[in-house]
Amino acid sequence: MTASTANDQRFREFKMPDVGEGLTEAEILKWYVAVGDTVSDGQVVCEVETAKAAVELPIPFDGVVHELRFGEGTTVDVGTAIISVDTNPGAGPAGAAPAAAPEAAPAAEPEPETTGRQAVLVGYGAAPSSTKRRARKSPQGAPSSVAAAVQAELNGHTAPEPVLPAQPVVGGLAVAAVSHASGGRPLAKPPVRKLAKDLGVDLATVVPTGADGVVTREDVHAAVAAPVAPSQAPTTSGAVAEAAPGVEPAPAASALAARETRIPVKGVRKATAQAMVASAFTAPHVTEFVTVDVTRTMKLVQKLKADPDMAGLRVNPLLLVAKALLVAIKRNPDVNAAWDEENQEIVRKGYVNLGIAAATPRGLIVPNIKDAGVKTLPELSAALGELIATARDGRTSPADMSGGTVTITNVGVFGIDTGTPILNPGESAILAFGAVKLQPWVHKGKVKPRQVTTLALSFDHRLVDGELGSKVLADVAAVLENPQRLITWG
Repeated sequence: MTASTANDQRFREFKMPDVGEGLTEAEILKWYVAVGDTVSDGQVVCEVETAKAAVELPIPFDGVVHELRFGEGTTVDVGTAIISVDTNPGAGPAGAAPAAAPEAAPAAEPEPETTGRQAVLVGYGAAPSSTKRRARKSPQGAPSSVAAAVQAELNGHTAPEPVLPAQPVVGGLAVAAVSHASGGRPLAKPPVRKLAKDLGVDLATVVPTGADGVVTREDVHAAVAAPVAPSQAPTTSGAVAEAAPGVEPAPAASALAARETRIPVKGVRKATAQAMVASAFTAPHVTEFVTVDVTRTMKLVQKLKADPDMAGLRVNPLLLVAKALLVAIKRNPDVNAAWDEENQEIVRKGYVNLGIAAATPRGLIVPNIKDAGVKTLPELSAALGELIATARDGRTSPADMSGGTVTITNVGVFGIDTGTPILNPGESAILAFGAVKLQPWVHKGKVKPRQVTTLALSFDHRLVDGELGSKVLADVAAVLENPQRLITWG
């Protein structure tokens, strides 16, 4: 057995798994281990966030952590190695663990017959080409060593880093290096490139401070934070452009960037955005509204809170709204369906997976209660409480968010009367429950203060026509107006 083979067997890599339904990437939220820590089979080593939820990843073997390939906050493709483990640390020193190609390293000196360019960064280099490029002249004012470095870069060679002349300073920032201005690609690791992209920073304008001229995260942040003199701005050639007399210079990009906050769209928020766009422009939405007196329902909520059979359970108006919707679906089963675009069929569901839209620190998610239609009121209450608590803790699993049929969104908790909710993709309807407010209402022929709310039902008009949608919404309102129908209709 060669040393290389033994090394490969000793150091094992754990790759980012597909923790959801066909997800392609995940962000590393937190590492629970560090280099040198001992790990065992089944031990959770990190927490990642997919487009659907936060998930903890267990390591599938024993050993000592040799390398963490990515830092916290990095988005990694499924199938990429994220950690390597020395499974036989007692064997003594060994060759370096097998690792992914370095993120930034000088290209190897090519053989004399090699004409293709060598990639400077893995995944970022140019494709090999048989075309020989003519040598460029040294930039004006630059020493011959700089020209040699540029030429070496173009031809795939590495050259000693040239000694650059002092760069002009503008507003406390040195102008970009000559190699940037002359067309060379700035050296930076993929996470740094992503950070620069998120912050709107052109890496060609950043002065590198890392080893071998590599741009670091600190360099990118410094480029964002540093002010630029209002009367001067760097030009692409490194010269300083004077403002025209009597002309007010435009605000510098870096100064404006310092007053802006860029939030990368990823994880749950990215998935929600994509789903809402797909739903809004795929399913023809119709929304209907009804305002209803829910005074009796609010009184029933208070009675249930004092009922010994509901002790320790979550009892609130949302519970009875959920039960009212389930009764309405039972009376109008055609509303609980899905559209099969491929087969051009309507698929009517014989079960109700009731989704509850939940606002979490990571964004809006819609977990659902499986087989909610057959649960008793105490069972529904327990499931609802567990669903909301898990969502707020960020522990909702992808399975809990798949397979929903209809959804409720409680906008009333924010003091909103109602809205026009967008369907959760693949579902037939979504009910918006507005704020319950004391309002003047005609009751038994007299105007009295009553507890009133507004309900809005959005539905897919391919599945649900106006009559069916109106019947469902009217039934929900009828149950909330007179909750004894939970017994007579349920």
